[in-house]
Amino acid sequence: MRLRELHVGCLGGGTGLPSLLGGLKSNPWLQVHAIVTMFDSGGSSGVLRDELGVLPPGDVLKCALALARDEGEARRVLLTRLPTLEHRRLGGHTGGNLLLSMMEQFSGDFQAAVDGLRAVLGCRGYVWPISTERASLCAEYADGSTTTGEVEVDAGQRDGRPVRRVWLSPSVVIHPAARDALGRADAVIIGPGSFFTSLVPPLLVEGVREAVAQVQGPVVLVANLLTEGSGMADFTAADAVRHISHAIGRPVDTVLFNAARPGKDVLERYAAEHKRPLPLGDMPHGTEVVQAPFWHGPIARHHRRRLAYAMWGVLARRLL
Repeated sequence: MRLRELHVGCLGGGTGLPSLLGGLKSNPWLQVHAIVTMFDSGGSSGVLRDELGVLPPGDVLKCALALARDEGEARRVLLTRLPTLEHRRLGGHTGGNLLLSMMEQFSGDFQAAVDGLRAVLGCRGYVWPISTERASLCAEYADGSTTTGEVEVDAGQRDGRPVRRVWLSPSVVIHPAARDALGRADAVIIGPGSFFTSLVPPLLVEGVREAVAQVQGPVVLVANLLTEGSGMADFTAADAVRHISHAIGRPVDTVLFNAARPGKDVLERYAAEHKRPLPLGDMPHGTEVVQAPFWHGPIARHHRRRLAYAMWGVLARRLL
């Protein structure tokens, strides 16, 4: 075996993708490219998007913080929310969201703002928005009803309406920097993260399918730990593989699947939210399944180090 630096394109967003990035950044043989969804409509990001006309900064900020040289200190400073009473318009937003939004307004270029934030944080890796064109996530449910907005799509799913399909309105095109990052990638990693609102949306952007098709190495899916509300009660990791394969036009080569189960009290707490451990399901032929105890602790988060080592094992075996 001859070691070399591998470039990996990591697609997704939310709270899941930073868990992957935070583990991978410590590997000196990996050059990490986070390619991040840009269709958040809720919370601080949604308000800033509507009030200031900027792109939603939240997902990009979380990924940049995960790659920061001193992540703990960066999170302490940039995830602190301004008190509402101090400034009515700015109150409730995180310092990081405001900083990134102000840098975008000053530069007139969201990618330039992201690059500036990366420099300030000393990031070990790159962060690219999947697109800088504005769009909203839309969904059709199994009962034929539709909705618009990431928050609304999630809400319908939690309330028991299975998602039939999702799309972006209007259609948007992949950012050239994200396209180039995928063009340099030796492998593509998708997930973890909210399936229909963090993982699938960036795959729907025009040009992503073609860019992923050019990647010579494997497509790896990090399966989620839990289903997401009663609307996904019958959803499995195999279903996730089929959805993603359809979106990108090529098979998912490997799935990293959690084999651990937390204590009864933890499961009961998530069951109250209509969430349960994601079943494996009937995996498509040719998709490799790598199982390991990735869930470690009372919160449903992938253990960073375990996930990073497992991912390196998959990539090294397939690419070196």
